[in-house]
Amino acid sequence: MTTFVFDNTFARELPQAYVSQSPAPVRSPRLLFFNRALADELGLDPAALDSPEGAAIFAGSQIPDGAQPLAQAYAGHQFGGFSPQLGDGRALLLGEVIDRQGVRRDIALKGSGRTPFSRGGDGKAAVGPMLREALVSESVHALGIPTTRALAVAATGESVLRDRRLPGAVLTRVAASHLRVGTLQFFAAQRRLDVLRQVADYAIARHDPALASEPDRYLALLRAVARRQASLIAQWMNVGFLHGVMNTDNMTLSGETIDYGPCAFIEAYDPRAVFSSIDTAGRYAFANQPLIARWNLARLAEALLPLIAESDDEAAIRRAVDDVMVVIDAFPGWYDAQWRDGQRAKLGLAGPGGAETAALADDWLALLHANAVDFTLAWRALSAAAGGDEAPLRARVGDTQTLDAWLVRWRRACAAEDAAGIGDPAPRAQRMRTVNPLIIARNQQVERALAAASDDDDLGPFDRLMAAVRRPFDDDPALASFAEPAAADVTARYQTFCGT
Repeated sequence: MTTFVFDNTFARELPQAYVSQSPAPVRSPRLLFFNRALADELGLDPAALDSPEGAAIFAGSQIPDGAQPLAQAYAGHQFGGFSPQLGDGRALLLGEVIDRQGVRRDIALKGSGRTPFSRGGDGKAAVGPMLREALVSESVHALGIPTTRALAVAATGESVLRDRRLPGAVLTRVAASHLRVGTLQFFAAQRRLDVLRQVADYAIARHDPALASEPDRYLALLRAVARRQASLIAQWMNVGFLHGVMNTDNMTLSGETIDYGPCAFIEAYDPRAVFSSIDTAGRYAFANQPLIARWNLARLAEALLPLIAESDDEAAIRRAVDDVMVVIDAFPGWYDAQWRDGQRAKLGLAGPGGAETAALADDWLALLHANAVDFTLAWRALSAAAGGDEAPLRARVGDTQTLDAWLVRWRRACAAEDAAGIGDPAPRAQRMRTVNPLIIARNQQVERALAAASDDDDLGPFDRLMAAVRRPFDDDPALASFAEPAAADVTARYQTFCGT
């Protein structure tokens, strides 16, 4: 039975960028999660894959026809320190398919066993972290944010040893590509400029084909990646998503969110929020995400510099440095424009804004921070206030005097747009509900669902939470329990872990 139609350009065109490797067969594969909608989007047969044969494929025990499993090579800055060789230590790219929209998508396994890049690890994964990636990535997708997605999670019937023995699983991940900043860093660090050029040209052909004929295409690639990352990080910030480990090997050239390890959504708003147990210095704190993105892009610029420079003489290199710095220095402005656009939409304002609108948004966030208000529910309550119901908002914010003063300014801004024919008070609340979600993958609910699946083999809580996070904007009383935040003391001590 044919399950996938592969067309594997990475394997054909970049033989020096990977090591061929087969996944490790497992004892008794069993599907825990299957994304039927995504399978259909990819042009696959959901009925054929939602089966024992599909479970064997998704667990790595059966290699589908046409697949060329391989471990990709890449380097990366991890918490600021450079590792010249990382690579797919527990992941394998099976191949590429062309989806129903004509878009090329990677199909990869995560947790499928050791590779030459495993660095002493077992290459395996546990049920909890793989289901976590499925849950949170589907939540991010439902919020309209570019992301890799989970096609399936399959139990292996085997255990993995972490702090204790845990049931094992393999995740099947779908991505626009798995090209990372660290992919280019790997070959730049080795001064293998011929391969660096091949990989950069491949990235352009895959993600920015219009740039292929430009004489300065590598500088243009840097600019395109920077713009995509500006948009991505702005969207994270506007829904309160904290990636947790923004190493350069976790930043894609495609602009998709990737590698859901110690990620979380903030609850009580705090720009300094850190959930990752390994981020003891707060490098990847919530407010630092745009700063780290710029830092990572500077590392990408360094990797591309030998290709951007016309030659290796000092003058050419100096010109190339000046050119890339224009891009790196432009990033904060690109990010701010995207973030401010998102903030205005969340405030229900349709105009281009200005200093007063920016101050209105900044003061709103300061109000949430000072009162430790739930980020998601505060914005949702503001949507209700736009429709005339201020009760939910007043129930969330304790400082009524500051809130009252802010609401006067906000209503004045809304009225000014309405008078100018820019906005419209009637659909404002409705518009705001389409950008201010009610439901996110709340941390304590994720943990409960994963514990039930991992400890008790009970997928009921996972399935119910998955159904809820796929409907983030719906006002459905049946979903109300999924919108409730954790108690403040729970949120204060909450930590996430890589799950490696």
